Amino acid sequence: MRLHDTWRKDIVEIVPATPGVLRIYACGPTVYRDAHVGNMRTFLLTDLIRRTAQWSGMQVRLVQNITDVGHMADDTGLGGAGLGGIDEGQGDTEDRVLRQAAVEGRGALDIARHYEAAFHRDLAALNIHPADDYPRASEWIDAMVRLIERLMTTGHAYVGTDGSVFFDARSYAGYGELSGNRLDDLRPGHRFEGSTDPAKRFHADWALWKHAGPTRTQLVWDTPWGRGFPGWHTECSAMSLELLGDSIDVHTGGIDLRFPHHEDERAQSNCATDREVVRHWVHAEHLLFEGRKMSKSAGNVVLVADMAGRGLDPLSLRLAFLQHRYRQQMNLTWQVLQAAHDTLQRWRGRVADWANEPSAAASGPHVEQVAAHFADDLDTPRAIQVLRELERDTTVAAGSKFETFAMLDRLLGLDLARDVGRVARPVDVPAEVRDLVDRRAQARADKDWKASDALRDQISARGYAVIDTPDGQQVGPA
Repeated sequence: MRLHDTWRKDIVEIVPATPGVLRIYACGPTVYRDAHVGNMRTFLLTDLIRRTAQWSGMQVRLVQNITDVGHMADDTGLGGAGLGGIDEGQGDTEDRVLRQAAVEGRGALDIARHYEAAFHRDLAALNIHPADDYPRASEWIDAMVRLIERLMTTGHAYVGTDGSVFFDARSYAGYGELSGNRLDDLRPGHRFEGSTDPAKRFHADWALWKHAGPTRTQLVWDTPWGRGFPGWHTECSAMSLELLGDSIDVHTGGIDLRFPHHEDERAQSNCATDREVVRHWVHAEHLLFEGRKMSKSAGNVVLVADMAGRGLDPLSLRLAFLQHRYRQQMNLTWQVLQAAHDTLQRWRGRVADWANEPSAAASGPHVEQVAAHFADDLDTPRAIQVLRELERDTTVAAGSKFETFAMLDRLLGLDLARDVGRVARPVDVPAEVRDLVDRRAQARADKDWKASDALRDQISARGYAVIDTPDGQQVGPA
């Protein structure tokens, strides 16, 4: 598999540090609101990398964090643009979870768990496989304290005049290699988190741990430096090192996280371990909707749940994303989503029809082409084009088309055999029919298609129909 590495600014071969095992850390949501479709494009990127690696036989260990504390409204360094490109307003230094808790009149962790559950529902709606671990920042404070102590011991962090702990940006010579923002070129006027904070030694230093003032009563912890809460960048370094070790193959996120979040995270992790922790940084590009950046003021923030309100299958969004390269800016529109929905419904109907035709092996050339496009920096538009060509190809048997689409859905994740799988399976199917079904399964495993079709006919003669799905045979009344 080859991917575009933001650090190296080139497409590179992804070779895991441990042969056969790909370790991925994915930046997850800040759970103070529903994730929008721009966020979901980034989360889909991680899912596609995982599916492609598993297709090639690799095991995947995936960790995705849940930020439920410490993400301040001006932490992005984008002049008020929030995570995923939503305009959150200017100059606000309040914790996002606490701010939303005040708006809704609920406890901070209640807010966090509510939106975390919504995040998982959205992932399921888009067939994005769950991560192996979803560490919550609020539950990993001890690991963050250990990380900060290590950075202080090695001279990379210091306690400021207000009791907060800051990372010394000038102590890391490699700062700026990921984003291109060199310390010598950055001026105090840049929008750093707390850029004019007099407690810091240098304007580009950032808080690893923040001293809590007397008015903050939620999401605070006692540490050797007093009562406070973690900086946003601290959590990812601490949790990734604890759960994946000091050699992470791929780190994913939206392009808006490249600076300062990922730049700062890289500095922290590398200084804590004295090595390059992340081997490859992979970012998804910005998403526009109807030609504009999504914003609350413009009223064009689109959620996964909004798809149903338009009568669209949520997986239409997944297909729309697959029709565009992950590292190219995309303009999503309702027209694009409707077209994707129509294609999805047509393909499912075709797959259901093809399932009833004589069995045949998958088309090897088409399978190889699609898999090769996925492996080539996730060139999903070309992969989709191969499937469109296969759909129209009259030289390929219908049974072969079914097998090909069903097999490749392991990469696509579009539930293409959904309609096929809805055949009823009564409990009172006679034993002799069950025996024929089992024998047919063995014939298919042996690629004896002639025997398989003959057994299908025998099943049909007894008043039953057997349908092939990616999950195996299903039998019901004819």
